[in-house]
Amino acid sequence: MKISKSIVLVCLLLVAATGCRKKKYENPIGKDTQQPDKILFDKAVADIERGRYEVARITLNTLMNTYDTSEFLAKAKLAVADSWMREGGSHGMAQAEAEYKDFILFYPTMEESAEAQEKICMIHYKQMEKPDRDPKHAYKAEEECRQLLVQFPNSKFAPRVSQLLRNIQEVEAEGEMRTARFYHGKGSNPAAANRLQGLVDQYPLYSAADEGLWLLGDSYSKMGARFRLQTIKAYQRLVKDYPLSAYAGDAKTKLKDMEGEIPEADPVAVARMKYEQENKTKTGMMHTALGVFKKSPDTTTSAKSGTPAMTNPQRTIPVSVPTPAGAAGGVTDVGGQVVTGTSDLDKKPDARQSEENKASGATAAAAEQQQQALPANRQPVKGKKAPKPPKKPSK
Repeated sequence: MKISKSIVLVCLLLVAATGCRKKKYENPIGKDTQQPDKILFDKAVADIERGRYEVARITLNTLMNTYDTSEFLAKAKLAVADSWMREGGSHGMAQAEAEYKDFILFYPTMEESAEAQEKICMIHYKQMEKPDRDPKHAYKAEEECRQLLVQFPNSKFAPRVSQLLRNIQEVEAEGEMRTARFYHGKGSNPAAANRLQGLVDQYPLYSAADEGLWLLGDSYSKMGARFRLQTIKAYQRLVKDYPLSAYAGDAKTKLKDMEGEIPEADPVAVARMKYEQENKTKTGMMHTALGVFKKSPDTTTSAKSGTPAMTNPQRTIPVSVPTPAGAAGGVTDVGGQVVTGTSDLDKKPDARQSEENKASGATAAAAEQQQQALPANRQPVKGKKAPKPPKKPSK
């Protein structure tokens, strides 16, 4: 009887203990089960690969809005931009650029930010047109590529973007060169010289920069004796910076005839030109034939080495535009002062009648007469044809 009572007591104690203990919580996310944010991210990536971009963006937005501390948050935001870029079209490209810029704004220190900036550059690079078309995408691509080199100079994307920048500037320089050749061919030497001077200063890596210097010297030489110094400088720069050019020999002959100093070739320029010749992209007949039907420009002649220009071109005033007497340059600042006492405005009905102003007026008149001899783009000469551009010397 005592044994049975003990057994009953033990059973009661076990039941009481079992009823008071809480039931163990079973975690639905075990070791062999993925996290829900990872599941959403993988599903979105699979949708992007299958071309279901809208579905992928909905999934990615769900991930970002639900799991704001997820480790996949940055990757999800970048994937949204990638989905727009893969979708393509003008609307898709614009949305992709906006998303990439937002990513760089939120995560400026991540390596993916450099990748996002490189893709912004590629968005406009792929939309570039030929040199004789609208250059807006070329200018925008150049701006975005420069931004990457400035903001992420040590990124693994920097070398590739540097080459893209050289390709872009080759297209821009070719557009300027075609305009300069047109002016030079019709005899508008001041306009040609203005274009060519800006071209060789801004794009020294341009494949036809040596021809630009040759035409620049020829344009200055046809504008009169007052531009003799500019002519000599153009030929000297051609001999020094482009010593292996086909125009270098004729430039030396011009300098000898003008009694100008013939500079020594720059060793760095010699090495650069040899490297460009050895690494020149070879093209065949099919490349030239099919190039007519392509919308994108041909960048096979662009430089493979050298530092691309990192500043915007500075437009200059053509030399045929007269400079006012005593004006060394433009004035953008406006100042004022309080006049006390009497002045010429009180004493004379017209302040221009003062001796000082009369003297300055005489000086301006003399300077104006001197400026009248400047060359013009439209010469009032009849019966003469426009001079032809010089032929390229044989190698």
